[in-house]
Amino acid sequence: MSAHSSFPHNDAEDWSHVRETINMLCLAVCQIEATMSDSNRSVDTLTSSFTALALHSRSVSAKINSLSKPEQLHEFKDDLNNTTTELQQNINASVLAFQFYDRVCQRLDHVARSLEKVSGLLETENALHAPEAWKHIQENIKSSYTMEAERIMFEHIMRGGTVKDALEIYRHHFEETGPSVDSDNDEVELF
Repeated sequence: MSAHSSFPHNDAEDWSHVRETINMLCLAVCQIEATMSDSNRSVDTLTSSFTALALHSRSVSAKINSLSKPEQLHEFKDDLNNTTTELQQNINASVLAFQFYDRVCQRLDHVARSLEKVSGLLETENALHAPEAWKHIQENIKSSYTMEAERIMFEHIMRGGTVKDALEIYRHHFEETGPSVDSDNDEVELF
């Protein structure tokens, strides 16, 4: 899917509400696809973390049951210290995955609100053919994004880019910066 938009320029002859609608639908598809991909990674992290937590718990229990001599206590203490360090790492990974779940919910809410705004515009005859009304909605949607990758994806789609390319740009952004978010208002809040 690809489209052309008047968002970066104001050429009235080139503007079309159909193209704007297509752009907004492409944007929604990108947001949903990126959200599903991110949520799959979070679920994979949670699955791995909880599996590791269960294995560590069994290991500690087995070591406790195998203690029969006082001299084994020092070795057990060292093993237990290593195990608790690994447990803490898995707990931290789980908390981060839950934070990204919260992000997923926020992003899906953005998609729903954006589609509501577009459908409201499509129902209003005067606004339907008004480039400024479309630009206002697009600016409003863009300002609701808290992640830089979302803003980059938005710009790409509004310039007529394809969904496939926008998703590739989004993925590339996370390969460079990692899944964590940076400090200029991109922090993930837990619930």
